[in-house]
Amino acid sequence: MNILTVLLMLTSFSLTRVSHMKTAVQLLVAQSLMVAAVCVVVAAETASLHGYLVAGLTLVVKAGLIPFSLLRMLKASRHEREIHPILSYNLSSLAAGLCLVLAHSIVGQAKIGADNGEALASAIALTLLGLMLIMTRRQALMQVVGLLTMENGLYLVGLSITHGLPLIIELGIFFDVLVVAVVLSILIRRLRLKGLSTDTSQLQELKG
Repeated sequence: MNILTVLLMLTSFSLTRVSHMKTAVQLLVAQSLMVAAVCVVVAAETASLHGYLVAGLTLVVKAGLIPFSLLRMLKASRHEREIHPILSYNLSSLAAGLCLVLAHSIVGQAKIGADNGEALASAIALTLLGLMLIMTRRQALMQVVGLLTMENGLYLVGLSITHGLPLIIELGIFFDVLVVAVVLSILIRRLRLKGLSTDTSQLQELKG
């Protein structure tokens, strides 16, 4: 589990250094594969059948359907990049490190056991890192990647605390995430087809 946690954080920290959108989606796939692996480990430890089902859903939805939708949208613009993020890449990496320190501080004050504590701290850090990406990136697709990273973090927080939510709730979460990601992908694709920018900072021009 510790190795998976380290790999998950390394993959997620890499998102703070990425400007190429296709690379960001590929890192999101790697992150989702780590989340699926964590689900398998927890399912094996708790002998939970529905844990394996959730791992399978994570593979299909988060590492399959959603990235496929995002990459299909990028097909017409393979070299598009996040050129001017609100927070520079160096400062983003520094902020990601601060998120990890803050997460460990929160878990330390809660006095949770060492094993669960490490996993919970990483999950909280992942959630904060996803929120930071949403707030500091201008391109809509990078914000979608941040949203999905945040969702992965929140899911792992729940998994760390409860060792698995009821299956019906998890199915609802997967459905919601899939719908949100597909709808956002369609909106971004339609903006591109009309030759419009997906730079969300330009929304400020809509102010009256």
